[in-house]
Amino acid sequence: MHRKVLSALLASAAAAVSGVAMAQSLTLTPADTLERQGLTVIADQNQFSPIFFDEKNAGIQIVLHGNRIATDGAVRLDKTPEQWAPVPAFVSRTRGTEPNQLVVRSTYKDVKLDYTVKVTAEGDGFRIAVDLDRPLPAALVGKAGFNLDFLPSAYFGKTYLMDAAPGLFPRHPTGPMAKDGSGDPLPLTSGGKSVTLAPEDPMTRVTITSDQGPLTLYDARARAQNGWFVVRSMIAEGAKENAIVWHVRPNVIKDWVRAPVVSFNQAGYTPNRPKVALIELDPHFKAPAEAELVRLTADGREEPVLRARTLPRGHWTRYDYAAFDFSSVRTPGIYAIRYAGVTTNPFRIAPDAYARIWQTSLDTFLAEQMDHVGIREQYRVWSAPSHLDDARQAPPNITHFDGYKMGANLDSPFKAGEHIPGLAVGGFQDAGDYDIQTPENAMVVRDLVWARELFGLDWDETSVDEAARAVEIRKPDGVEDSLQQIRHGALQLLAQYKVFGHAIVGIVDPTLRQYAHLGDAGSQTDGLTYDPSLKPAERKNGASGAQDDRWAFTTDLPANNLMVAAGLAGASRALAQSDPAMAAEALHAAEALWAKQQQGVIKAGDGRDDSTSPRSAQRQRHRHGRAADHQQGRQGLCGPSARAAAGNT
Repeated sequence: MHRKVLSALLASAAAAVSGVAMAQSLTLTPADTLERQGLTVIADQNQFSPIFFDEKNAGIQIVLHGNRIATDGAVRLDKTPEQWAPVPAFVSRTRGTEPNQLVVRSTYKDVKLDYTVKVTAEGDGFRIAVDLDRPLPAALVGKAGFNLDFLPSAYFGKTYLMDAAPGLFPRHPTGPMAKDGSGDPLPLTSGGKSVTLAPEDPMTRVTITSDQGPLTLYDARARAQNGWFVVRSMIAEGAKENAIVWHVRPNVIKDWVRAPVVSFNQAGYTPNRPKVALIELDPHFKAPAEAELVRLTADGREEPVLRARTLPRGHWTRYDYAAFDFSSVRTPGIYAIRYAGVTTNPFRIAPDAYARIWQTSLDTFLAEQMDHVGIREQYRVWSAPSHLDDARQAPPNITHFDGYKMGANLDSPFKAGEHIPGLAVGGFQDAGDYDIQTPENAMVVRDLVWARELFGLDWDETSVDEAARAVEIRKPDGVEDSLQQIRHGALQLLAQYKVFGHAIVGIVDPTLRQYAHLGDAGSQTDGLTYDPSLKPAERKNGASGAQDDRWAFTTDLPANNLMVAAGLAGASRALAQSDPAMAAEALHAAEALWAKQQQGVIKAGDGRDDSTSPRSAQRQRHRHGRAADHQQGRQGLCGPSARAAAGNT
């Protein structure tokens, strides 16, 4: 009898242990992610960008305790990849033959490297196995490895263990760097079979154990500012199946739930408008059925104003949602929302809640992005006068690393590499970059015109002196900023029309090193026109031998012409009183560009490449949205741009 009882107890204990193990294991979801409470593993739900390559949102990714701590798990050809380092092309993702397994096929077509990554739930973590279709080509031996990038801000000041050897994650990249002139970082640590990140922190602790080959840890920020901490294993020569095998064990706090996130308009609300806060909820969180609006008093008290039930809004991807409607509260004041024992940051209810919320876009962002001028803001110098050496004719039949393309026909009177006079004026540089994208410049002008006409944009906080190429932020000059910005944008659009008789695609840096420049736009080039007769470091008579002048991509595209026509037509209205001469010039150019397209000057099948706009098709799908092919242009004929142009011709 004693043995039977003991057997029963052992069986119960085994079942309990089995149940715990199952509860802690990752499970494959209908969305093809591996999930357990507190942990999500994503396998190539996002692919590497075809333009910007390494955007830190592709490959295998780990979401631990609600935060994405790791990304870009893939075979890479660089120890510390930069933004334009080679990336694998996604082929397919399927469910594997093992339980809770995802299988991803990827390829580097140019170097004949095809491989499979299997991500399989294993114990309380997961296993990564890389199988090559064939052993590495000789050229990739010593280059190809498996990388997983970890978010630097999640590990600042925390420690790591490579086997038993301790280290500290630096807050700032400090090397060490290779002494061979490559600019490559050396490892923070290497040679171990196991690495543990943040052993002291249960929220971010991850252990990786390698079966094949040692692990190496890099600080990729030493190579590029957008780098992360990289854990890497090299693929051995001759390896094929199980070329890389990692066992990844993120620490997961038992029964962890993400705190609710209450989203509301942080600018505030006007009294009579609807006021609805959206509450994002972990599905495991026992959500209170009510939320409360409180008014903040002068003595710091939170005075209850409204308590109401939340309204379910369903489930989307990872979270449940509920709404808290407090539209009935109209009394001006400072308020906050209290939910699940937590009070949000405050916001206003006031008739002027939205007054001037656009201001920084107009008098700081747009001012800082102005090209061909120097920009100062009190003690800060944003840039010296920039790109005064614009521009050189881009060569034919090239695809630029930033997505610009040039077909066989330059649509330009200038030869490849030749300086194009008249373009070093006006225009806005792309956000975060230093190129002028003509369609976006036309949109800026058009939108500023609409803002003036619809809302009376009469703000003046910036001084603009085009003749002196000088801009000062926070220094009114008696002229409305919107008029000055419209004029600045129109100057570049008109310059293109005067030189070419049509809009061009844009003006962009010729080299990747220049393009990756961060800081003063005025120091990106020397401001001196390129003279091929001079040596690279030689300067003479306003010219230099440095080939740093930006390239002009000059393809004549219907959609760009229509956008510029709309922008210039709008500018003619806005500038009619303050600058009637320029207004007349802008209207004339708009009419000519409009007539050019109506007459079908660019005929189908003439050999021109209508996909040659910068980043247009890809960026429309991926990030900003571009319009520069025939179809987009035809769609634009029905939109506001065409109406604006047509209404002024």
